[in-house]
Amino acid sequence: MIHGRILMIVALCVLGSAASAQERKHIGPKLEFPADGGRSPHLSLPVKLETIPAASREQINRVMQAPSLTAIATAEEFCTTNEMYLWLLDHPDRVSLAWQRMKVAAINITPHADGKFTWKDEGGSVLNWRTVGQSNEGRIWYAEGKVNAGAVLPLIPVKAVAVLRHGRKVDIDGDPVLCQQVEVFVQTDSKIASTVMKMLGPTAPRLAQEGSEQLLLFFSGIARYVDRHPAKAPALLAEK
Repeated sequence: MIHGRILMIVALCVLGSAASAQERKHIGPKLEFPADGGRSPHLSLPVKLETIPAASREQINRVMQAPSLTAIATAEEFCTTNEMYLWLLDHPDRVSLAWQRMKVAAINITPHADGKFTWKDEGGSVLNWRTVGQSNEGRIWYAEGKVNAGAVLPLIPVKAVAVLRHGRKVDIDGDPVLCQQVEVFVQTDSKIASTVMKMLGPTAPRLAQEGSEQLLLFFSGIARYVDRHPAKAPALLAEK
């Protein structure tokens, strides 16, 4: 389905597809993180640009300055330890395996020694991504690849940047929770993609937001489960 393909593009084409609709949970308005001199009026950057290698900095700038589509996810709060959350962010391949072990259809993610990750499907779609910068406040992912938009359509080239902000706060009951929010930038010069976006019309922003929220849920769903069932964590997160 075209709608499904566009949703995957928005959610870095891969990560969001592991989360079930039943697990989705919207929690209040967007988080208000302290400004740190980053981008405005959307989320401020959690990583100082000067700390990112020049080549990667140029890549993310090109996407963020001229995106074909952007989306900001609804902020999410959940219980987990900071150590577990950061480990999940560093091991999306193990997160995907965890979803599969919980009998939720999930993508297969291949890790590489250089820190990159790859997802492929039988339709020819392929996406490679890596963390280009990170700090105690979040991280920035950069992705490149091509997406199969339909059986009779050629592959669509795509570049994407996801800016993830995270931090800890105290909820209304006084309990510590982890907060996360993500802003996704997708860029493609494909005429086919432009045509599809025109067909979607006013529904495109909603689909984009849903896709970015699925990206958050990919990690938070497993984090919440492990927090509730710590004894199951070793088997759930083990290597394949």
